Amino acid sequence: MQYNPDLHHRQSLRLRDYDYSQNGYYFVTICVYNRQNLFGCVDNGKMILNESGEMIKRIWKQIPSKYYGIQIDEFIIMPNHIHGIIIINHNVGAGPCACPDMLYHEVIGRPQGAAPTWRLSLSDIIHRYKSFTTKGYIDGVRKYHWPSFNLRLWQRSFYDHVIRDEISLNKIREYIINNPAQWDIDKENQDLVSHFVIPKSSLHLG
Repeated sequence: MQYNPDLHHRQSLRLRDYDYSQNGYYFVTICVYNRQNLFGCVDNGKMILNESGEMIKRIWKQIPSKYYGIQIDEFIIMPNHIHGIIIINHNVGAGPCACPDMLYHEVIGRPQGAAPTWRLSLSDIIHRYKSFTTKGYIDGVRKYHWPSFNLRLWQRSFYDHVIRDEISLNKIREYIINNPAQWDIDKENQDLVSHFVIPKSSLHLG
């Protein structure tokens, strides 16, 4: 898949006044602060996770078991960022997602305990993920001498795109899967390019 600014995380497509707690598919990217390569390396187009990268991956995969009505789809842990698809389905356990223009047959509920009285938003999920992984990384620095990070593990912002149809979903899945193969031309690869400045208006704080 060729670079596409409509899909790539450097162009945030966060919608003004959009309810990010409603059912849907969301493509997100979370970047390490100052783009430090902390989670492993890319070798011959394949991502090789180190111990901290395995921790980051493990906690990402635990998201569905921790939060009622939240599921994950395709994702990849890169040396200094994460791409992933998060599914919010508050009808979990009650059949497919009842939201117009979405992937009715794709959002399949799965019981995860009693339903909460509140709705987690996309920002809630990412904030909690950052908190868990930051604690896990700090433990790794103390116990296993992982490389330390500067000030914070994650940058304050994350990037999002609301996925509205199956064609877009499949393109984004392909983009995520092929991300390691594109590392040699990825602007997040700090060995190749200078720091890329993102306008503040494009950031979704979380």
